[in-house]
Amino acid sequence: MKRITFVLASAAAVILLSGCVVEAPRHQYYAPAVVTVAPPPPQVEVIGQPPIYGHFWTEGAWYWESGRHVWHPGHWEAPRQGYVWVPHRWEHFNGGWRFHEGHWDRH
Repeated sequence: MKRITFVLASAAAVILLSGCVVEAPRHQYYAPAVVTVAPPPPQVEVIGQPPIYGHFWTEGAWYWESGRHVWHPGHWEAPRQGYVWVPHRWEHFNGGWRFHEGHWDRH
């Protein structure tokens, strides 16, 4: 009887803990306040059809990583009601360049 209780308790613990998954951030980068190297022109991306009707394409962008520009490709996003997508952009600032990552903003 003790063995069955132990097996059932172990199985319950495995089931409960299987939902505890920690995902690392998809893009780990360091963006200093100002970069002195201008970003290259955007890369040409083949977009294709959305995976689900109504999704839209968010363009890729050059991120500053380890002292150089690294291209992060675009991806499909589901629309969010009451929000608009503000694209990534580089801004000329104080003799250098500052990156503003794309984000969702309220209407």
